[in-house]
Amino acid sequence: MRTSDLPQMRSLPLFESMGESNFETLMQAAYLQTFPAQLDLITEGDPADFLYVVTDGCVELYARSNGRETTMALVRPVGTFILAAVLKDAVYLMSARTVQKSRILLIPSQNVRAAFERDEAFARAIVQDLAGCYRGVVKEHKDLKLRTAVERLANRLLRYHSEQGATGSLELPYDKRTIASLLGMTPENLSRAFNTLKPYGVDVDGAAVRLNDLDGLVTLAKPNPLIDDRGT
Repeated sequence: MRTSDLPQMRSLPLFESMGESNFETLMQAAYLQTFPAQLDLITEGDPADFLYVVTDGCVELYARSNGRETTMALVRPVGTFILAAVLKDAVYLMSARTVQKSRILLIPSQNVRAAFERDEAFARAIVQDLAGCYRGVVKEHKDLKLRTAVERLANRLLRYHSEQGATGSLELPYDKRTIASLLGMTPENLSRAFNTLKPYGVDVDGAAVRLNDLDGLVTLAKPNPLIDDRGT
């Protein structure tokens, strides 16, 4: 990695508490690279050769089985992916591709495992990262198991609305195929769910969504902080 990139990487949450010598050793064989949109980065079943850290852009994690494909998660800055596979020296359970032009830090897996053994602060940061990922998976599982498709969509719209300033309108951050997959639906089911939400003031025009009856939508969605609040 170029020396000029090191200060930027040093400030990332995963590395900021590391000892200086351990950080420099970890980064010796790492490299920062820009990838174009829709480029496959890893394939499920392959060995975990690198830890990936998204510093700019967005990466989609997805899986395939029996002729079906689903989106598992979307990783934005600053986020890691395939951390568990790296620590276990195991194969990838998901594939990954860039959603848009993305800048990604790649760190050889053996270096990450060595730093985990040497540096207590780095080990704690990794545990915190994995704990956050685990709690996120539990929330997603609760969302899928405890809500109807319409309720899942309503709560996701409320989340996007809050993240975009709560002005009464929002832009869908991903294409509708991806949003449907994230919510455990087919694109056709997503379209029907949007139609079901029309009486609750939800108007859709392409990626633009207007929430004309926010109270009614909240009454239908019944948001739960133990599912919807990323800080819990």
